[in-house]
Amino acid sequence: MLKIAFHPIYKHPLPEGHRFPMLKYELLPEQLIYEGTCNAANFFEPTIPDDASILRVHTSEYFNHLKNLTLDSKAVRKIGFPLSDMLVKREVMIADGTMKASEYALKNGIAMNIAGGTHHAYADSGEGFCILNDQAIGARYLQDKGLAKKILIVDLDVHQGNGTAKIFQNDPSVFTFSMHGKANYPFKKEQSDLDIALENGCDDDTYLSILSDTLPKLIAAEQPDFIYYLSGVDVIASDKLGKLSLSIEGCKARDRYVLQTCKDHNIPVMCSMGGGYSPDIKIIIEAHANTFRLAQELYF
Repeated sequence: MLKIAFHPIYKHPLPEGHRFPMLKYELLPEQLIYEGTCNAANFFEPTIPDDASILRVHTSEYFNHLKNLTLDSKAVRKIGFPLSDMLVKREVMIADGTMKASEYALKNGIAMNIAGGTHHAYADSGEGFCILNDQAIGARYLQDKGLAKKILIVDLDVHQGNGTAKIFQNDPSVFTFSMHGKANYPFKKEQSDLDIALENGCDDDTYLSILSDTLPKLIAAEQPDFIYYLSGVDVIASDKLGKLSLSIEGCKARDRYVLQTCKDHNIPVMCSMGGGYSPDIKIIIEAHANTFRLAQELYF
């Protein structure tokens, strides 16, 4: 059975007019249940993990500032969300969802988190709507428990996974692959193990050709025993923070290719949703829902 991390706390209240589409975390599970892709049994609720899980990735100074709400105003502005106890609780629960989903992926081949993909979070800071790096925390969790040795992070969000790249810099046990818009945030890029920077307006055929030429070679070279997939839908042409030109169908073909490749190589994969900022929330939900539909179609 496909297992999906979700908790109502994921939909965090934001000031009116905030550009982050928090509503998607409520609408996406509702849509999946409404259409019959999933039922209540597919979902599990994360809890508050122990601090040690977070501190495998993040510095104690940063995490303590988060918990005590003592981050300075500049650091809070860089994150982009007003800091509160509830927001910090949300972030640690998203991380717990990714850790638990990682174990479900080992059992079932695949598992998902309705939220996550917080790849702009560094060990000692947050930015770009990312506070704690859920997939980095998940990777360390699996390694520390002896459940995975070599991990591949496939980050196909339109924005470079700068925080993830920095966290695992010079760590050969985690290979970071980011395929992202060249002329997009973050404007100061970090160095992933493999970065592919795409020109503005990159279309379906170009994108899928590059991906299909890259991923099998990476898997052959690195021989990962676990994959984290960041399936951001901000690659779609309508995305207001994107600059690429994929169609919804092209984004779905991307997901199909990644998930089928993981399945064909018998490598467990855990998916975090990442970004999506189309003005029409229905487009965001449809594109994210495709990832879950494909997981059900290909694995169950």
